[in-house]
Amino acid sequence: MPPLLHYDVHGETGPFVLLVHGMLSSRAQWVENVPALVSAGYRPVVAELLGHGRSPSPSDGAVYTPAAYVEHFEDIRRSLGAERWYVIGQSLGAGLTLRYALVHPERIIAQVFTNSNSALAGGEFFARVRASTARVAEEVARRGRAVMAENRLNPARSRSIPEHVRAALAADFELHSPTGYALTGIHTTAHVPVRDEVHANRVPALLVAGMREESFRPAVAWARANMPCLEVVEADGGHAVNIQAAATFNAAVIDFFQRHGPD
Repeated sequence: MPPLLHYDVHGETGPFVLLVHGMLSSRAQWVENVPALVSAGYRPVVAELLGHGRSPSPSDGAVYTPAAYVEHFEDIRRSLGAERWYVIGQSLGAGLTLRYALVHPERIIAQVFTNSNSALAGGEFFARVRASTARVAEEVARRGRAVMAENRLNPARSRSIPEHVRAALAADFELHSPTGYALTGIHTTAHVPVRDEVHANRVPALLVAGMREESFRPAVAWARANMPCLEVVEADGGHAVNIQAAATFNAAVIDFFQRHGPD
């Protein structure tokens, strides 16, 4: 069986790097980062979440769970013939890649993640998230795409990222599935936290933190104190730090990967 997730491979040689975006984003999340990784000798593998962009929107909620995503990532790795690779996760995608590193540390050379309250926030935050997912699913069933358009993560609502990136994200937004969006909320977002598990991390990790997102600052401090094998680079960006501070992000990631080579 081929991998369930849609993915694109860039570059011709070098270690593979899996990149996973967040809710209501797409492969366009990485347009400011892929060329730098290719130029540095890596092969970015840009995957899209279920219900997003070019990936399918199955009706079976079981394939949206964080545990299922670990297997989706493994399916991609095996399809590429890679023994080990690097991973990068953004927002919701960071929660998934962090979990992947906890389950299969032997498959990951090093990992990078960005702002992700969905991965690191405490129980009170997720009590609110879980309470809202059923309401969102009901609204999607009743109103469809309008619910997605009203979400604060809709790229068309952002004025903090360059116009060409916003245009690419907005074009991909039209491909997102309302059904996939609802199932992602119920089965992925509501179960993605790794706060209680990251103390067991054994994979070299870099958090590139967009410090303009004030709500994420407590998570940065918590990660410094509680996650082993972690380095932190603070950047002048917000939630989409890999776009808003692309030069800082790219330099930090490439330096980190070069210091944690595959050998």
